[in-house]
Amino acid sequence: MRYARMPIEVESPEEYGYARIRYNLSESSVADRRLADLGLTVPTDMLLLYGEHRGRERLRTLIAAEGEGLSAADVLVTAGAAGALFIVSTSLLGPDDHLVVIRPNYATNLETPRAIGCHVTHVELSFEDGFRLDLDRLAAAVTPRTKLISVTCPHNPTGVMLTEAELRALVALAERHGCHLLVDETYRDLSFETPLPLAASLSERAISVSSLSKAYGVPGIRTGWLITRDPALQELFLAAHEQINICGSVIDEWIAEQIMENRAALLAPTMAEMRRRLGVVSDWMAGEDRLEWVRPSGGVVCFPRMIAEPPGGAEAFYRRLLEDHGAYVGPGHWFERPDTHFRLGYGWPTGDELEAGLAAISAALRG
Repeated sequence: MRYARMPIEVESPEEYGYARIRYNLSESSVADRRLADLGLTVPTDMLLLYGEHRGRERLRTLIAAEGEGLSAADVLVTAGAAGALFIVSTSLLGPDDHLVVIRPNYATNLETPRAIGCHVTHVELSFEDGFRLDLDRLAAAVTPRTKLISVTCPHNPTGVMLTEAELRALVALAERHGCHLLVDETYRDLSFETPLPLAASLSERAISVSSLSKAYGVPGIRTGWLITRDPALQELFLAAHEQINICGSVIDEWIAEQIMENRAALLAPTMAEMRRRLGVVSDWMAGEDRLEWVRPSGGVVCFPRMIAEPPGGAEAFYRRLLEDHGAYVGPGHWFERPDTHFRLGYGWPTGDELEAGLAAISAALRG
């Protein structure tokens, strides 16, 4: 493994310092929650033992219930979605293997394969095509050495979704070529349209990855999962998990179980508020003649593009935005795109902070 720190982490608000940012529009989740917000108190008599290696059975059962034909045996609880993605990449890919992955993308989906040193083909998503996946181009990138096809839905950083027909076509492509399809479904519970089926429910060749971090505002419990109906593959992923973590945190998994038991009640007000906030961003974009965008259909992020370079260039824009206005967004280079793009997160700040941050962007664009 040849590790390198990712810009999205080096320049993250938690590394940069939250105290230096007034209007944080760089985050990719809903607002962080406290245990009290969830009505939870961790039992003081909880035994802090090694937990079940696959994760608490009740938690795995609740996760599996989201997909037709899935069971707890198909689920492995991991240290967040990042842990699941790491397990999948390091278990399936080696220096002689080939990966087909969409770009832009969440950085881990690009950097871990690079660290492994496998052969990578990027299928580029373009603004001009509405960041839609070109299935023919992706299919043409698959070779006999391809071990894994990797996509995200809803997509980070654009919020664009696949259709169910496109998802099923990807599954059929993986089955036809005898490779695996990884679908990062971290934002699935934040779909503004009907959520797609869990990819893993459609085929033994499909692997679903998700977590509670983004939709439920609990990234601090580091609880995610991967799902596969292939028993041999599940055992391989379990072996990797045991060598990395042995098991998860019993406290984190207990919290996760309570959230999943109450997920519908937690999600309903969240989705209502995220729809309202998307409307706020849409209204602002309609009046902002220096930006263009593809309206998202899931998640809590979008990826606007500057129509022309702002005064002094993109670097000067980001400097003004932070130093003069106290606002922060995710620059395009976090996603291997020009800095005339930026990721705007509308789920994490308060409503007032969101509106002030949008006004700050408009001001910084004008110099």
